[in-house]
Amino acid sequence: MTGESNRRARLICRKRAKLGDEQLLQGLHPTKRLLVETTISLLETRGAEQVTSDDVLQISGVSKGSLYHHFADFSELMEYAQVFLFSRYVEFAIDRMEALVASAQSREDILAGLRQVTISSQAPELARLRYFRVRAIATAIHNERMRAVFAVEQQRLTDSLAGLFAVAQDRGWATKRINPQTVGVFVQAYTIGRVIDDFPETHMDPDNWVELISTIWEKLFFPVVLA
Repeated sequence: MTGESNRRARLICRKRAKLGDEQLLQGLHPTKRLLVETTISLLETRGAEQVTSDDVLQISGVSKGSLYHHFADFSELMEYAQVFLFSRYVEFAIDRMEALVASAQSREDILAGLRQVTISSQAPELARLRYFRVRAIATAIHNERMRAVFAVEQQRLTDSLAGLFAVAQDRGWATKRINPQTVGVFVQAYTIGRVIDDFPETHMDPDNWVELISTIWEKLFFPVVLA
């Protein structure tokens, strides 16, 4: 049963990951790829509001005519780059959780691993990444073209996290009272939600935040006596 559930989760992760890569990379023209990579680099170091078409063209060395040959407008290039960057985050998150479930041999192993994942994913230095995710999602809400692509990537992450929690349920480590899809949404909610504390001058104790999340995992999702 454990082997079958593990294969099921891996299939969910890898099949969807492959689909995402094909959608974003298959047949990408070298010039188009250069424009996207340049825009991504600027997004990572500045922020969407500070990235201009002139910046992208100057750094990439691509002409304005080539930009409009590959994209309807500069906004489409920005959307593409933001989706690509978000997808890169999705792959990182899936890989971390998949490796954790694959290596865990007990309830204690997975709880210890989840604590380490929480520490690394909630680090104050990742504030820019959290801000990017919130801003990208907010932008997609008002942009039909961007929302359609983001919806696929967002669902891919939720489904992958849900599939991995289902493995833990099948192994007898996690409660079956909570639907795996709910857990997939919860993980993302507290990960992005950390952005609320990134702005005030007075911050909460990060160790106490990790302790709270770890306690929720232990008491609610991985209780000693399963319900």
